[in-house]
Amino acid sequence: MKKVLEFIGAIALIQGAVGLLHEFTGWLSWGVIQHLGFLDGYEVYGSIALIVLAFALFAASESVRS
Repeated sequence: MKKVLEFIGAIALIQGAVGLLHEFTGWLSWGVIQHLGFLDGYEVYGSIALIVLAFALFAASESVRS
């Protein structure tokens, strides 16, 4: 379970970082945030939320016993 939480956290962190990078520079348009229609105009907030979710998943994975 710990490895699953870490993997999902890593994916969320990468997607959040790519979303912020795309919004501020225009590079890397392959992130999931740009393809969600209900986030039009709120891509920065969605990317920040993904990064916060990633850190929460990392913290949760640390609290899971081996």
